[in-house]
Amino acid sequence: MASNVDDKGLEDAAILLMTLGEEEAAEVFKHLTPREVQRLGEAIARMKSVPRERCEAVLARFEAEAGEASVLLPDSDGYVRAVLRRALGDEKADMLLDRILAGNDHSGIESLKWLDPASVAELLRNEHPQIVAAIVVHLDAEQAADVLRQMGERQRNEVMVRVATLDGIQPAALKDLNEVLSRLLAGGERARKSRLGGVKAAAEILNLLGGGADTAVLDFVREADHELAQRIMDNMFTFDDLVSLDDKGIQALLREVQTESLVVALKGASPELRERILKNMSTRAAESLREDLDSRGPVRLSEVEAEQKELLKVVRRLSDEGQIVLGGGGDEQFV
Repeated sequence: MASNVDDKGLEDAAILLMTLGEEEAAEVFKHLTPREVQRLGEAIARMKSVPRERCEAVLARFEAEAGEASVLLPDSDGYVRAVLRRALGDEKADMLLDRILAGNDHSGIESLKWLDPASVAELLRNEHPQIVAAIVVHLDAEQAADVLRQMGERQRNEVMVRVATLDGIQPAALKDLNEVLSRLLAGGERARKSRLGGVKAAAEILNLLGGGADTAVLDFVREADHELAQRIMDNMFTFDDLVSLDDKGIQALLREVQTESLVVALKGASPELRERILKNMSTRAAESLREDLDSRGPVRLSEVEAEQKELLKVVRRLSDEGQIVLGGGGDEQFV
């Protein structure tokens, strides 16, 4: 019964959003978590028509003005696509839309999301790493990392190599997955493939893996494909992520970089990161850096990105040497 109540509340929220229009609905989506956006997006995509009485009841419940809201929703897919792109931008919206609009039957993958990590790992223990990778990329990165922690090192490494090199999932492959997990995903007949997997997906999972397992995976990948390992590392910690370093880490980085390189790199940095850097410098050095940033004219984006990449190499080296601690430390403890 509780599940039915929850489903009704979700549908009511979806109906309300559809009566608001794209701009207002987009503003609401901006304040929701990714999971909430996905659930509401799926609910909207499922709706093709809504009884007038239901609309009126929902509007009355939320004390909103009903206006002339239509009860027929002929293009709900188009509506949720437009709203999510307005709220999240094209790239994030497209990634989420691939999951929302991939099909109507998500019972298999949804059931996996409710299982504990040990149960999921046990379920996949004897499957081919390519099959496991195709399943793992359908999970949230946090759950995927939890599942991988339950696996042996060899299986975990082989799965992550395949996650990083996975270039989407062809429709025919979804049928194979259905044999591994009952009703994993519908939509196998769609002409397009699901945009899942890849270097960014692997990096996101590894960021959350921690506990030294992330290093072991990267070492394994590096032996097989050094360039692939570097691309994963580049995506694991971006230049803007420097803002997450503690003061000690930023100060250690500043001791290793030249002022000229720092000035160019910061031309493309967020205001928040600039202030974090300036905060960890002496008053005189901070004033000098501000003057250099203000007086420096436009810099080619390629030059900025090149200097940022050099600074990230320094960050990785300092991390390997134990001088700084990057995010996603897992269960590692300090004494």
